[in-house]
Amino acid sequence: MRSAAAIAAALAMAASLPALSGAQDSPALQAQAERFAPQADTLSPNGEIAEIFSVGSLNAQVLRLEAALARAQAARGVIPQSAADAITVAAIPENLPQADLDAEYAVVRHRMVALLNVLRRSLDEESADYLHYGATTVDLYDSAAMLQMRNSVFALIDDLRTIELQLIEQARHYRDTPMIGRTLGQHALPITFGKKLSGYIGENRRHIDRLTDLLERIERSIIMKGAVGSYLGLGEEGQEVERLMAAELGLPEPYPDDWHAGRDVFAEYALVQSMIAHTWARFGQEIFLLQMTDIGSVYEQLPGGSVGSSTMPHKVNPSLSEALIQHGRVIPRLAEIVQDDMINFFERDNTSRPNQAIEDVALATEAMLGDASRLISRLRVNETRMAENLGRSEGWILTQRIVFAIQDDLGREGAEHRLRDLAAEASETGASLREAIEADAELLALFEPGELDALLDPATYLGLDGALVDAVIAEALSVRASDPVRPSNE
Repeated sequence: MRSAAAIAAALAMAASLPALSGAQDSPALQAQAERFAPQADTLSPNGEIAEIFSVGSLNAQVLRLEAALARAQAARGVIPQSAADAITVAAIPENLPQADLDAEYAVVRHRMVALLNVLRRSLDEESADYLHYGATTVDLYDSAAMLQMRNSVFALIDDLRTIELQLIEQARHYRDTPMIGRTLGQHALPITFGKKLSGYIGENRRHIDRLTDLLERIERSIIMKGAVGSYLGLGEEGQEVERLMAAELGLPEPYPDDWHAGRDVFAEYALVQSMIAHTWARFGQEIFLLQMTDIGSVYEQLPGGSVGSSTMPHKVNPSLSEALIQHGRVIPRLAEIVQDDMINFFERDNTSRPNQAIEDVALATEAMLGDASRLISRLRVNETRMAENLGRSEGWILTQRIVFAIQDDLGREGAEHRLRDLAAEASETGASLREAIEADAELLALFEPGELDALLDPATYLGLDGALVDAVIAEALSVRASDPVRPSNE
């Protein structure tokens, strides 16, 4: 027989949480669950990524680069300081009216030449001669793309941080809310809804880490190496001019290699967003399944005035969860276009139009994160249905617990065989775990009075879920202060 201490420990552990039956079914608790409405900020459509990749913003980045190049060249004595000063003063968006750019482009049919021609009108003749001195179009536009990508990464990190706080709010509230955990689609063991959400907190935080790591590679990708990467236009001072140009922009020393044909940083940028899309597609799919009529553990609260179905008034159809699944199919396909650009021709190629592709990926990711944020804000939990689903297995999800309780008497292997035999018999008879144990006098005799009642309450068999939720939240909050923030002067 088991020791009195072992039995006492089992009873104490079982009694450490409130019983599931009765308490979870009470109208008061159900009403309390239904009244909970998240208060964390929700992302709103602001078009930030669209603005970052707009023609106006692209031109502004090119102007920053031209001015930084001129200052770097002046510092090395390549061009006069007076020319660098004049170019810096003139290189502002106000000197590039879109109408003037469009008219000039209609003549020259080259976007960089059109931009330079219009900008030169704001310069004296000598300074105009030193604008874009020794540079090539591909360097300016590839570097501008990196600056756009950099700003978009800051924006995406901000969005993920907002979602992180939304998840934390929900995980805290549902830290101890029991539900069934499923493996391979089958009822496995009890977990809490907070524990389920904590997994997404961790995954979301790792995406912030990935974007943070990516920032360094983006920032080192400012390039001014010339058409074939040999600095022929910039001359002997080319490498130092490139380094100083990056420093003028507040960026670290550029990579020494000519990466025009090696588009790995573009590819990584798209790949990370593909991973983010898969995370939120999984979240959407899980919420989609959990709100099925047959499960009903959660539902998406429709905004006021929204209609779930045109012909079936009782339906509250999933919407945002469905959208996330679709995002998870589209964004990775867009990312593939960018990744394919790594297979480039010779010193430089543009057949895949990578700049448009990275814009498409970022816009789609921003839309997806907006949908994810709104879904979390509208997510409502039916704790009563969660409790009902826990009971659908008639107690058989607790066979592991029973094995642990009787292994001192029967041995681990003997206890497992005994429960496996009972489960096989119950599959034919439909008996609950309690009924199966009570029908076996020898097995029933191993339990003290009241012990079986405590052991068969799934709400008291949640392991360290609560502590796990606390640890995940604590880690996420502890590192938020070190997340990168877009400089205020850009």
